[in-house]
Parts: sequence; C-alpha cells; structure tokens
Amino acid sequence: MSTMIKTLLVANRGEIACRVMRTARAMGIKTVAVYSDADDSAPHVKMADMAAHIGASPVGESYLRIDKIIAAAKTFGADAIHPGYGFLSENAAFSAACDEAEIIFVGPPVKAIDVMGDKAKSKRAMIAAGVPCVPGYQGEDQSDAVLIAEAKTIGMPVMVKAAAGGGGRGMRLVHDESELANAIKLARSEAKNAFGNDQLIVEKAIIEPRHVEIQVFADKSGHTIHLGERDCSVQRRHQKVLEEAPCPVMTPELRAAMGKAAVDAAKAVDYVGAGTVEFLLAQNDEFYFLEMNTRLQVEHPVTELVTGLDLVKLQIMAAQGNAIGISQDDVTLTGHAIEARLYAEDPADDFLPSTGPVHLFHTPEGDGIRVDSGIETGGMVSPFYDSMVAKVIGYGATREEARAKLLLALSQTALVGVKHNRDFLMDALDQPLFVSGKATTAFVGQVYGDDGYEATPPSHTDLALGAAVQFTLAQQHSAARAVSPMPELMGWQSAAPIPTPFIYGETLVEVIATGQVLTVTIADETFVMTPLYLADNQAQFEHNGAKIGLTYYAANTANIHITRQTKSFALMNLAGGSAGDEDKAGDGSIAAPMHGLLLEIKVSAGDNVKTGDTLAVLEAMKMQHEILADIDGTVDEIYGSAGVQIAADDLILTITPAKE
Repeated sequence: MSTMIKTLLVANRGEIACRVMRTARAMGIKTVAVYSDADDSAPHVKMADMAAHIGASPVGESYLRIDKIIAAAKTFGADAIHPGYGFLSENAAFSAACDEAEIIFVGPPVKAIDVMGDKAKSKRAMIAAGVPCVPGYQGEDQSDAVLIAEAKTIGMPVMVKAAAGGGGRGMRLVHDESELANAIKLARSEAKNAFGNDQLIVEKAIIEPRHVEIQVFADKSGHTIHLGERDCSVQRRHQKVLEEAPCPVMTPELRAAMGKAAVDAAKAVDYVGAGTVEFLLAQNDEFYFLEMNTRLQVEHPVTELVTGLDLVKLQIMAAQGNAIGISQDDVTLTGHAIEARLYAEDPADDFLPSTGPVHLFHTPEGDGIRVDSGIETGGMVSPFYDSMVAKVIGYGATREEARAKLLLALSQTALVGVKHNRDFLMDALDQPLFVSGKATTAFVGQVYGDDGYEATPPSHTDLALGAAVQFTLAQQHSAARAVSPMPELMGWQSAAPIPTPFIYGETLVEVIATGQVLTVTIADETFVMTPLYLADNQAQFEHNGAKIGLTYYAANTANIHITRQTKSFALMNLAGGSAGDEDKAGDGSIAAPMHGLLLEIKVSAGDNVKTGDTLAVLEAMKMQHEILADIDGTVDEIYGSAGVQIAADDLILTITPAKE
C-alpha cells in the first residue's frame, strides 16, 4: 500500500538539501528546510517552501538534534523526512524516531542502518551472507592485546579502523608490528572523538586497490537491483575527490559478480531505498566488501547521468511504498561521467579547510556539464560544517569526452573569498595516471609525493592580463564619472604616451593605452591586448589573434582576483593605485588585501600613526607585503592576530581619524 508524500522536510543543508528539493518540487511535493544560525540566509533555506530554525551553528545544537527536527516536521505538517547524507542520514535512532512520530523516513529501515552502520557488525553479516570480505578481526573483545595478536595473525600490512563512522577518521595503516600499539591508541581516540564509539576492527591492508562501489536500490516488496558501479579511487586523507561511472577497468563479468554481491548484501539486511555497497578491487580483479552506506552518496550524480535515472525520485517512490518499476535487465549504462568535488581548502597546505565570505561564485552551464552547489555569491563558508561546497560533473559519450567536459567546466568555475581546490582538481584530471584510467587509492601520494601539491605561480601573461583588467576597470570608473564621455577619445593622449605602473610583488608591469589597444610591458616582454568585453566579473581580451576569457573579482582599486584556464590567483598592486584612482583618504578600516599569513602587527591600540606608516606585515604569494596606514589617526582596535591565516578583506585593525 502506497502513501503519497505531500510535504517533505529535508534534514540537511548545502548542496544535497538543494538537490533533494529540486526533485521534490518536480514531483509536486512541498519542501521544508531546517537551518542553524550560520545558515539563516543559505541557498537551501531560500529554495524551500517553508523553513524552520533549529538552533545554534554547531551541529550538536542544530543538525544533529533529532528532537528539533521531528518537532519542525510536525509544526509544518511534513509527511516525510529526507536525511540527505552526513549528519543523521545513517543514524538508526533518527529513523526510529521518525517511525515513532509516524513520519516517513526516506531511507532504509532501522535494522539495515544499525547493522551496516557498524563495520564490525556489517562484516559479520556479510560473511554470513557469502559476500567476499577482507580477512580481518571484527570481534567484540576490544582489548589492545587481542587487537595486536589478531593483527599479527593476519600479517602486515594491516588497517586499524573505527568500527563506526567513516570519512577516513579513526583509520591507521600499519606496516610494522612495532607500530601497532600506537596506531590502535590513535585510532581509538579519533573514533571516540568523531563518533562517540571507540570500537575498532583490524583488516588486511590491500595495497593500491581501486575503490569501487555499487549503487543498489530496493523497494518494500524486496525487489532489489543494482545500477552499476562508480570508481572513487582518487582520494586525499581517505576522502573522495574524483568519482566516475563506469569504472575504467570494469568488465561485464566483473560487474555482474560485484553487482550480485552488492544485491546479496542489501537483501541480507532487508534493505529499502538507495544504498551503496563499497568494495576494494585488487589488481588481480578480486574484490572485498568494505562497507555499506545506507543513504544517498555524494557522488550519485555520475550514476544518474549514465543511467538516466533520478535517484532521489526513486528514493521518494520507495519510501511511499511504490514499486521502483525497474528490472535488472532495464538498467543500461550509456556514456561516461566524472565528478569533481570542489572543496574550500588549501591543497598546498595539506588540504587544510578554509572558511570565510564568498565574494564571487561563478559556475558554467552547457551540454554535458552539471553543477550541484550549496553556496552563492555573497554567502559564507562556515567553519561549522563540511568543506565541500559544490560538485562539478562532466558527461560525454566516452571517458575522454567526459574528462574534457569536466576540465572545461572547471576552467569556467570561479570561487573567490576562500581557498579552494579547483586548480588541484584540474591538475589531477590532467595527470597521465588518471588520463590512462589507471589511478588507484594511492594516486595522490604517487603523483604529488611527500611535498604535496604546489600551485603554479602566475606567469607574465597572467600578470599582464591582471594589469589589463585593472587598467580597464579604472578607465571605466573614470568614464562613468565624466560629464560627457566620448568613447573614441578613451586612451587618447596629446603628448608622448605615459605608462601606468602596476607592481605585483617585485614585478613591475606597465600599461600604455593607445586608443582601444593596451600595450603591457613586463621586463623585456610586450603584450598587446584589446579589451573586447569587461563587465559582471567576466572579461575577454584579444591577444595575438586569439581571444582570452577570464573571470575577475575586484575587491578594490588595488586588489584583484583572476580565474583563467588552470589558474586562480590574487594580485595586489603595490604601486599606490591604478589609473582613475581618486586622491582620498581611507575610512580607517584596515583589511587584508588578500589571503595570507598575518606575520606581524607593528602597532598597538592607542598608537598615533600617519599615512604611510607600516601597520602590519602579511605573507602571501610567497612574499611579504606591508600593510600601510591610509589616514592619520589613532589605532582604535586590533582584530587580527600575528601568526594566523586570514582571508582577503578580513578586518585587521581600525584607526580613528585625526581631527583637522
């Protein structure tokens, strides 16, 4: 018997909340958003038909509060709750609470979540079901002595892993028996802190496997099928970065075997809805059960693109009690899709998460390109939640076409305000090991080594484009203030041409305008550029007969951020202003001109300063930049701290202007 869902509460945030709401709306279902203090104006809140505030910004006071979410569902008359992924999506108590409140949980039953949410329980269940498992120990005796003894019996190398949770936390790879005791101690501590459960399992380490997962679906009648596989081997810190469907080395025979194992795993726990069975695929094509995610996966779009199915719609249908209406023979995989996760993080600093305002977020549109995002220009990347802000997906008839589409999409994606991994993603996609389809879970270490990823500094062409943009913006600013501007006179001079200087770090860039043509000189190189378009953060120049497009964000007349091709970078003009600047004092608010490390603050509250005095020193782009006073006055309050990373436009200190 089916039950129609009329109102759906989405117990999540960010891109997955928006993703679920899009399908619900297409099905004629009203949506309810929940939000914390940090998300009061987030895109998912604006998108929903109704919204409920559920608490303060920390997840423990909002998105993990089962009582508040159930109360919100009752207040707005929601028939069902979709948990998305993360947060409460794999929480058996949450599913049970929905049942008790007579609210449909868009997910599997409590039993499936309970068994598959614990690596030890799930492995025991899979062994009983005949699903291939990695040799290991998943017993109830959790003493260090037993874990060490079992690890020695299995043989090095082994993985010591948290029984609960995921995301690479509570996980240690051990190569030598002497490292076991410390690895167990660290893994147990991480597991307790991350999941509130310090139980561990020990498994034989499969060296350089592929991480291949099978998407399964089941309805309440027990009809269970799989929708093919996804290869999620490219990871950093055991967290996925690039995912694709189908797997580059998959054969029909191997797909059938892995698909059957995944279906058997789902049936063993009476599964209902969307689930993913993850396997390690060894180089000899043997595969081993890793875990089952009892929810929708982050990377589900690649499966949607190659199957033509809406997985969220299927989830809602299954939750309503409808038959999914698809047999295994109906499932076909057409083309190839690759997804890149856009994280707010610094790949050059061990992928350290980055937070702050989103000054600009621009994504492309086009055939074979899909973007699922949860941020927008003017928003904020909060320190309280996961650092993934968007997913960019390329789809094509072949793997190479999908890769090319994804590279094109990423080249047209711009995020300004926080550090991000866009350039790293493009570099990874272009690595021969990935291009050949041979990437394993060892990919990042093999390609980038112990030193990690290093961004390529701006070239002279990049600097020339930056100066050309800043110069043109200044011209536009001047023209806008003119009483009767004549476009044909822009750049005209009665005397010898006078270059406008731009100093980026220690590099002098000079721009001379002759009519509409800009001649940009750097050392002994000359670039002749003609602005074709410059507005709404998009610019296009003609150079050497070619058209160069880019995205820009001008924080002020001295600072600009450029995104072009495989590079995104910030430039600060140290020449004291650019063409069209007005001679005026500042307002006393001293902010960081770009992302960087605040090395030193040279003044204290109460100090008297004069225009041009050095107030602080910022390290950015591997160089040190002095932050100067823009007015005479008294230092009022200091907000920054030496030794701390700060974002562009973060307030460092304020100055009370001197009285005239």
